Amino acid sequence: MSRPLPTQMINRWQNRHEPGPDQGTIYWHILLGDKPEARDLAETVQKRLSNFPGLHLTPPRWLHVTTLMVGSTDEITGKQRQEMLDTASGLLAELPPIEVTLSRILYHPEAISLAVHPTDRLNKIRKAVQTTTVKVTGREGHTEGPSYWIPHMTLAYSEAEQPAEPLISALGRELPTREITVDAVSLVLQRGPERIWDWHPLGRIPLFGQHRAPQDT
Repeated sequence: MSRPLPTQMINRWQNRHEPGPDQGTIYWHILLGDKPEARDLAETVQKRLSNFPGLHLTPPRWLHVTTLMVGSTDEITGKQRQEMLDTASGLLAELPPIEVTLSRILYHPEAISLAVHPTDRLNKIRKAVQTTTVKVTGREGHTEGPSYWIPHMTLAYSEAEQPAEPLISALGRELPTREITVDAVSLVLQRGPERIWDWHPLGRIPLFGQHRAPQDT
């Protein structure tokens, strides 16, 4: 069942607690910035949105699917980060690369995204990194929004109050379908506030369908 369209966009960061410049947050991300198909779709959407004020666009380099937020660097030690990479590599050893599609536009009061399908295969990745996180840190981690995970690639964040209808009219509900191969999962350190995009990949785990050690980036 599709989610109802918002009538109003809001400022994502108006009442949000954000880490300071000397603080960090650890995430599991599927990074898509190196995928030409993802960048092409992002460029299409962001060009259509370029004349609208109050939007913060995701940098092409950091297009991603947030898989799990692990916790802050105050809670997750450097040793635990490496242990998570080692453990996740074992759990992901049998998963082959996954073919996903992007086309459907998702509207939220705080953001505009593209849905990533099929969710059942992506859920296997999320289960592996969540199992890893619990085993190493004792924390389940979380993602924003409803209790169930909706894989998506965010293209624009709202940083002002404005009607949603003009944005929806400019973009519509679907883009030409593009297929992308998800072939790795990354552990990423985000330093400082979210919109600064001070990201530092800590390790990349390829999906080969067989055991391989994590690759540092």
